[in-house]
Amino acid sequence: MTCHLIKNLKQAKMKRKNLLLPLLFVISFMTHAQVNQHKAFYQGKISSVEHVSSMLSRPNDLVPPDNSVREAKDKRSLGNKVVSGKDPQTEDDYFIRNRHEQEQSMQRAPASLVFDTYSSNSSPTDPSLAIGPNHVMVVFNTGFMIYDKSGNQLLGETSPNPAIFPSGGCCDLTVSYDNAADRWVLSFLGSGAQVAVSDGPNPLTAGWYVYNISTISDYQKLSVWSDGYYLTDNTASSNKLWILERDVMLTGGSGAQILGFNLPGIVTSGFYSPQVLNVTDGNLPAPGGATIVYLQDDAWSGVSQDHIKVWTANVNWSSPGSSTVSSPQQINTTPFIGVFDNGSFSNLTQPGGGVPIDALQATIMNQAQFRKFATHNSALFNFVVDTDASSGKLAGIRWYEFRQSGDNQPWSLYQEGTYTAPNGKHAWNASLAMDGQGNIGMGYTSMSGPSTSATVRVSSYFTGRLSSDPLGTMTSTEQVIANGTADISGNRYGDYSKIDVDPSDDASFWFINEYINGSRKGVVGKFQIQAGTADTEAPTNPTNLVASNITGSGATLNWTASTDNVGVTLYNISIDGNPVGSSATTTFNATGLSPLTTYTAAVTAQDAAGNVSGSASVSFTTTAANVNYCSSASTNVNDEYISNVQLNTINNNSNAQFYSDFTSISTDLNEGATYTITVTPTWTGITYSEGYAVWIDYNNNGNFNDSGELVWSKSPSTDTPNSGTFTVPSGTSKTSVRMRVSMKYNDTPTSCETFTYGEVEDYTINLGTGSSVRSNEKALQAFTEATNKNINMYPIPAKSRLTIDVLEHDLDEITIFASSGAIVKKVDPSKGSHTIDTSQLMSGMYFVRFVSKRLATTKRFIKQ
Repeated sequence: MTCHLIKNLKQAKMKRKNLLLPLLFVISFMTHAQVNQHKAFYQGKISSVEHVSSMLSRPNDLVPPDNSVREAKDKRSLGNKVVSGKDPQTEDDYFIRNRHEQEQSMQRAPASLVFDTYSSNSSPTDPSLAIGPNHVMVVFNTGFMIYDKSGNQLLGETSPNPAIFPSGGCCDLTVSYDNAADRWVLSFLGSGAQVAVSDGPNPLTAGWYVYNISTISDYQKLSVWSDGYYLTDNTASSNKLWILERDVMLTGGSGAQILGFNLPGIVTSGFYSPQVLNVTDGNLPAPGGATIVYLQDDAWSGVSQDHIKVWTANVNWSSPGSSTVSSPQQINTTPFIGVFDNGSFSNLTQPGGGVPIDALQATIMNQAQFRKFATHNSALFNFVVDTDASSGKLAGIRWYEFRQSGDNQPWSLYQEGTYTAPNGKHAWNASLAMDGQGNIGMGYTSMSGPSTSATVRVSSYFTGRLSSDPLGTMTSTEQVIANGTADISGNRYGDYSKIDVDPSDDASFWFINEYINGSRKGVVGKFQIQAGTADTEAPTNPTNLVASNITGSGATLNWTASTDNVGVTLYNISIDGNPVGSSATTTFNATGLSPLTTYTAAVTAQDAAGNVSGSASVSFTTTAANVNYCSSASTNVNDEYISNVQLNTINNNSNAQFYSDFTSISTDLNEGATYTITVTPTWTGITYSEGYAVWIDYNNNGNFNDSGELVWSKSPSTDTPNSGTFTVPSGTSKTSVRMRVSMKYNDTPTSCETFTYGEVEDYTINLGTGSSVRSNEKALQAFTEATNKNINMYPIPAKSRLTIDVLEHDLDEITIFASSGAIVKKVDPSKGSHTIDTSQLMSGMYFVRFVSKRLATTKRFIKQ
C-alpha cells in the first residue's frame, strides 16, 4: 500500500508540475494581449418550441385582434435624455446649405398599387410588412393581414394569438421574409419574445415552429443573417444583442441555441435602438460579420463628435463560447442635429392646431438593410434630423450607404445625404432599401412644416435614386402614396414604417406607413425606381460548361460567359438541382462532394434586374476518396481513459488504449439536426481534471481544421459523464467521414497531438440531408399527441377552479398565461394532479403551456 501511495503522489506531483508551463503562458499572454473581441454574457437554448398547424386548418383560431384604445408603454415611452445646450444648432443642415442641383430633379412613375390595410386604435400602430413569392403579409401592433400581390385581401384582420402564437402575447409584432430559406419569420412579445418560423412559403397553408425565448423583453427587431436571426433588446438600461440559431430553427429543432451580447462602447440617449443589418434578398453573405449600426449624437453625454458606431458579431455554433462581438468601429459623418425639443415626444406640430407628434429621434429606423453585389456589399440606414437652425423645427432624413469590399471586410462611408420634402414640409419616419440594380427606394412620412402654405396632413410618400446618380442625392421628385385626411390624435406616431423589395422581380419596392383615413390605418404603396423601362431581358445562356480537376470531394467548373443587354451580374451554380453558390467570374470550385458519385452541375446567368437565363449543364463522376488523417494518441492510460462514448446510435464501452480505432462503429447524422455527444471517463485511482474535444470532418478533406469541425469541447474538470450538443451544418460532404474524440489530462486537446495522459478514439459518421425537418416534426407531433392523450383539463369553461390531470408524462414546466402573454401562474410540473384557483381571474381566454425537454404544446380554457 505504501508503494502504491508513493507512486500516486509522484504522478500527481509530475502532473502539477506540468501544469505550471501552460499557466505561465496564459498569464503572459493575457498581460500583453489587447482585447478587442468580447464574449457573450449569455449562452443557452431557446426555452421551448411548439409546432402549430396551418391557419387554414384551424378556422376557429382566426379571431379578430384586440382593437381597444391604447397607448404603447414600451421603452420609447420613457423618452430620451440629452444634455441641454450641449450641441446648439447654429446653422442649417450641411446638405441643405449645399444642396445638389440634381436633388429631386427627376420625375419618375407614380406608385403602381396603393391600398389601405388594417384599422387600429393602438397609438402608435407599429406598421410592418414582408413580401414573399406570392403573398404580402402586413402586421401591426396587435394583428396581421395577408394579401396577394394585386392587393386582394386573403385574410382579414387577425389576432396573432392563437392563429400563430398559441400562448398569448401582445404587441410589437414584426414580420420578415427569409428569402434564402423561403420562410416567413415573425416576432412577438409575450412572456419574453416569441419567434415563429413557417415551414413553407405560403403563410396560409404552412405550419409554424413557434419558439419562446424568455430572456428577451422589449422592442425586439429581427434581422435575417446567414448564421442566425438577430434581435436587439432594450431592457432596464441593459443594452443587448441576441442571436438565435437560424439553421436549427428552420428545421423545428428543439436544440436551437441562443447567445446574448452587450455592445461595448455604446452611448444612448436613454433609449436603445441599434439595428442589425438585414439581408434584403436571398444572396446571403458568408457566415460571420453580422453588422450592427447606431448613431452617436454629440448632444448626448459621453459623445464628443457626431458619428456612427459599427459592431460585427462572429458566431460559432459548434463552439458558442468562442463567439464574439467586436469593439466598435467609429465612422465619422457630416455633423447632424438629431435632438428635438430636448428629447421629448412632442416635436412636430400638425397643421390646423393639431397635437405635436413624435419625430422618432435617436432611432435607427426600421430596417437597416444589407445587399451583396459582385464588387462590393452595401448597407443602408437612416434617422431623423432637424435641418432648420431657426427657432422652428424642420424634420429631414439623414440617410447613409456604407460599403465593404467583400464579406467580413471593414466598412466605410460611401455616401450620405439629408432629404427634405418640398414646399417646406417635414420628412421623417423613413425606410429605405436597394433593388437588384443598386437603385435606392425610400418611403417616408410628410406633413406641413412651419413654412408650408397648404394644409398637408400626415401622409405617405416615396422618393429614390438610381445607382448612377451623383452621390448623396435623392434625385427622384417626391411622389405621394396616399394623403391623410385628419391629424393624428395624441403625440405617439408610427414608431416605424417598413420597406421591402419584391423577390419576384427584385425591382419593386413595397412600403407601409401609418396615417389617418377616416380612422388610424396602415397604407401600402408599391413603386419602382427605374431608369426608363424596366429591364426584363434575360442574359443569354452560358455555354461550353466543363468539369475539370475532379477529385473525390470536388471539381472545378468552367464555362463561356453569357451576354446581356445591360450586363451579367453573377452566375448561379447548382449541383443535382440544389444551389451551391454563385460566381462573378466564369469559374467555380465545387466542394464537399462524395467519392465515386455522379453529379450534374448547372449554371445560369443573372443580371442586375434579377432576370435569369436558361442553364448549361454537365455531368461528371468524382474519383475514389484519398483521405489520410493525422495521428493523435496519448502515451499513458494508467490513471485515466475513455470508457464510454454515446452519440445517436453509438453507445460504445471500451478499455484503456492510447488510441482506439473504432471506425467500424458508425451512426447517421443529418444536416440541420441537433445531437448530444456524451463522453465518460474512468479513473483507475485519483480523480483528475480532464479536458475534452470532439471533431467531425464535415467536408471529408482529411483534417479537422475547417470552421465548425470542432463540434464540442469542454475545459478540464472532474465531471462524469460529460455531455454537449451540436447541430450538423448544411453543405456537408454527405458521405461517411471521421469523428475524433479526445480526452486529455488538465488541458483541452487539439486534433493532431500526442500527449501524455488520456485517450483518443476515432469513429465513422454517415452524413446526409436526411430528414432533420421530418424528424423534428415527428418529435413535436409525438409530444403533442402524448400530451393530448395524457393531459386533461376540466371543467371548461372554468368558474372558480380548474383541474389539470397529468398522466404518464415527464414535464419540466407548466405555465398559465393570460391572452396578453403575461404569466398568471407557474404550476409544479412534478405533480400529477393540480387544482387551480381561478376565482380571482378576469373573464376571458387563458393558455396553459406544457414543456418537456424544450418541446411544448399549449392548451386553452375559458374563465367565466
